[in-house]
Amino acid sequence: MRAANEKRGDDHGMNLSRLRALAKRIKTDHDLARELWATGETPARLLALLICTPRAFTADELDAMLRETDVPKVNDWFVNYIAKKTPLAEEMRVRWFDDADPTVAAAAWSLTSMRVAKSPEGLDLAHLLDLIERDMKTAPPRLQWAMNETLAQIGIFHPSLRERALSIGNSLQVLADYPTSPGCTSPFAPIWINEIVRRNEG
Repeated sequence: MRAANEKRGDDHGMNLSRLRALAKRIKTDHDLARELWATGETPARLLALLICTPRAFTADELDAMLRETDVPKVNDWFVNYIAKKTPLAEEMRVRWFDDADPTVAAAAWSLTSMRVAKSPEGLDLAHLLDLIERDMKTAPPRLQWAMNETLAQIGIFHPSLRERALSIGNSLQVLADYPTSPGCTSPFAPIWINEIVRRNEG
């Protein structure tokens, strides 16, 4: 299991289903979560992210934690289980958006994707498309993936911008050749957009 995880850049051999079962037995324990995170060890940090209280972290703590999430699975869980759940999500999105660290900027784009889909009021969607068109092709992988998600969400949830989103995706060809398992939707934005729109309308 560790060998398989290492191929994806994860430095652990944990069975994540068993780790989730352990977290379910512990339930919420924010003090323990802080101690586990402080170890710096990936398995301990993954457990910490499952048992902590997202709203209990300050903005500076969230910032510091994100900058330590080099391991892909730790980063993924931090963004989805903590950054997206904290009441400070919008504050952090703005704080991280133009950060020079692509891992930090990627988290901001992930939070932006969530807003595009759920609460787009106040977002300049056309400007986001400008940034994607300019920067996504050459962005580092984690940032590129997050920008691509925002592109797809704009195309899915905002019909007036759908044609432009499709055009950008087709022009940049980012993730066009990404291997996709049977029955799964390709992350290539034009395919992703068209498939979800078809499902929603059907």
